[in-house]
Order: sequence, then C-alpha cells, then structure tokens
Amino acid sequence: MTIATGHERVLAHAAEVGLDVQIVERPAARSLDEAAVLLGIPPHSLVKSLVVKRHDGDYLFALVPGDRQISWRKLRAIVGVNKLRLPDPALAHAATGYERGTITPLGSTRVWPVFADSTITGERIAMGAGEHGFSAFVDADAMIAAVGATVADISDPIDEG
Repeated sequence: MTIATGHERVLAHAAEVGLDVQIVERPAARSLDEAAVLLGIPPHSLVKSLVVKRHDGDYLFALVPGDRQISWRKLRAIVGVNKLRLPDPALAHAATGYERGTITPLGSTRVWPVFADSTITGERIAMGAGEHGFSAFVDADAMIAAVGATVADISDPIDEG
C-alpha cells in the first residue's frame, strides 16, 4: 500500500469535496513574511492553520491570516470552553498527520471542527499543503464551505510591542 505525501492527501481531499486547490512548490522559508514574499502575496493572504487542543482532549482547526494572531479569548467564547491551547509538535502531528508549518484541515488524518477568521472571507489564500516546501492556493469561501467551517472574529492584530 502506498502512503500519499502530504500534498497528495490535500489534493485527494479537495477532489473529494469538489474544491479547486493549486499546489505550488516553494523554497523553504524562515518566517511567514519570507514565505509570503516567496509566494508573491501579502502576509494577510498567507493563512496559518493552527491545530488547537481542547481541555477535553479533542482538537479543532483555527484559520488565521498571517498578519494577525489567534485571539484566545474570542476563540474560547465561540467554541464555548474555558481552556484551549496549542499542543506540542508531537500531539499536533498525531492529531492531523501533518507537521507544524504544513498543517491544513484538507487531508487531515482526523476530521476536526474548523473555525475561520472572518477577515479571510472573499480572498484567494495560500495555506499549508501538508508538507514542507509546498503551499496550497484556494478560494477561502469555497474552502470554508467545503470543510464546514464556522466563520467568526477569532483574531487580533499582532502585538508588535
């Protein structure tokens, strides 16, 4: 049995749900800003897919634009829980089948609820493609519909201070 690569899993899931995804190979980047430059897009259009651990042991995905950060207060209120956290890399991999920096709800080994920040709607975005050196371009609204994401204000501007 052949195990699909990360970006092959992304493409297979996208095809299954009728989502048009373009996978682009790119050099390694040391930061989100560098990745955005390599892809020729503003940092806002590079969406971080974060896997978040709930206190009950389940997970969820939070999709946040690159120029913003997750708002734990807002996300807890939307999810209706008092405690959320980023899991360590091994737990994130176990929950999704993807390493940090490549995580996406598309092709994840487990289906978890998806929460998308409202600022990504109406955009063509790039996000993790399941493996390092690749990015997935997709229409945010189509992706949100395909994964049944809840759209809400779950981010804040990045605190530069």
